[in-house]
Amino acid sequence: MTRALCAALLVGGVVLLYFGGQSFHSVSNDVSRFFTGSPTNKTIWLIAGGVIASLAGLIGLCIPSKR
Repeated sequence: MTRALCAALLVGGVVLLYFGGQSFHSVSNDVSRFFTGSPTNKTIWLIAGGVIASLAGLIGLCIPSKR
C-alpha cells in the first residue's frame, strides 16, 4: 500500500471512531441499551470499522516500503 492510502485509512478510522463515540452517547442508543442491554448495531459497526481501518493504516505506515 502506498503511504497516502495508509494515511487516509488512519484518518478515516479516527473519524469513524469519533462518530461511533458520538453515537454511543446518543439518546437513541441509551434507550436501546436500557431495553436490550447492548448498543445499536450502527454504533457497533462504526466502532469496529474505525478500529480496523485505524489499525490497517497504522500498520501500513509502520512497515517500511520495499523500494
